[in-house]
Amino acid sequence: MPRTAVFETSMGTFKAELYTEQMPITCGNFIDLAEKGFYNGIYFHRVIPNFMNQFGCPYAKDSNSTRAGTGGPTPSSTFLGCDGTSHTRTAKDGGIPDECTAKITNDVGTLSMANTGQPQSGGSQFFINVAHNSFLDWFDRSSPSAHPVFGKVTENLSLVKEISNVRTNNDNPLKPIQMITVTIV
Repeated sequence: MPRTAVFETSMGTFKAELYTEQMPITCGNFIDLAEKGFYNGIYFHRVIPNFMNQFGCPYAKDSNSTRAGTGGPTPSSTFLGCDGTSHTRTAKDGGIPDECTAKITNDVGTLSMANTGQPQSGGSQFFINVAHNSFLDWFDRSSPSAHPVFGKVTENLSLVKEISNVRTNNDNPLKPIQMITVTIV
């Protein structure tokens, strides 16, 4: 069943379709965290014009945290995939299984899992592409990057692009941009 995520930020609201059938593990993880309020109050910690906006690190509840970009969900916690399968996040850092199955490109407006490049290192952090970043596709062999896409902005992409163009210091917005709530409908 298709699901929509409603992202209410301090700059406005945008919506995204979640690819629950193609990406049941990644979407199940995201939905679980959103429904538990995990994302509420976190700030965007990395925004780069003509590239992407990154979000979802629990350390970024402090907009000035030097640890922003290094955190994830509770290690060893469990969630249900959208196909009803139970999954346990890794004991080390709360990572989830890499879902490199659906060949969906990192196109403008897509939501994609952030990771360290190590297996099962994606957890709560994701980014929204504001350019077509095919070199980040898990199936593109031009780079070692492997970032599976799990959704796409369907409403107010202009806001997402506006966020990517704010003034920054080391890619961190000078005026913090907070995710007030993420609601799944």
